[in-house]
Amino acid sequence: MAGEESAHRIGEEPTEALTEEQAGRMLAGMNEVIRAGEEMRRLRAEMIKLFIGLGWTQERIARLAAMSQPAVSKQVAKYRMDDPPPPMELSLDQQDVPWLEGRLWALAEEISETLRDTARCTRCVDAIARGRKRFTPENVDELRRLVEEDLRLHRATMPVGYQDAYDRISRGLDVPSKTTATATASASVRRALAHRIQRDRLREDA
Repeated sequence: MAGEESAHRIGEEPTEALTEEQAGRMLAGMNEVIRAGEEMRRLRAEMIKLFIGLGWTQERIARLAAMSQPAVSKQVAKYRMDDPPPPMELSLDQQDVPWLEGRLWALAEEISETLRDTARCTRCVDAIARGRKRFTPENVDELRRLVEEDLRLHRATMPVGYQDAYDRISRGLDVPSKTTATATASASVRRALAHRIQRDRLREDA
């Protein structure tokens, strides 16, 4: 009887099947993770190229990137035939869009960490960090709106430098510079550099 009951259960049609919509959402989520990984690998490769151009040794790059020496050597060999890029300007106040986006991203992260669970921008920041959101005009506008809300709602407890930084970033995004920055790196590299420099500046000023 037990065998017949098991056979019957195996042969039964499931009462709830996985829908095409559910499967699509599952695969979309997986694709986001895969895409984020590929994009981060490309970004790391570009950063290594930048460090090579700065004259950093392979040992130094391997240590900072937590990579093996052969892996770094492979990247060095890949770019050895290229002309070394000109020195990149690292001043905070640059007006190209990727640089401003990197600054906005850094400010949003600082606000999220400062306010913890009460920050409106936290979910958006997490999505960017995990590669679920890209820096499209729509997503940048959403992040700006959320940062504005956090600054307005928590003005009394927020460091003054946060509002000042946002005002400068916002003006730059509202009126993009007509003179483009010297393109010595991709948008993703410039965004990552601006993000790091802005976070360090905010912490220094806090």
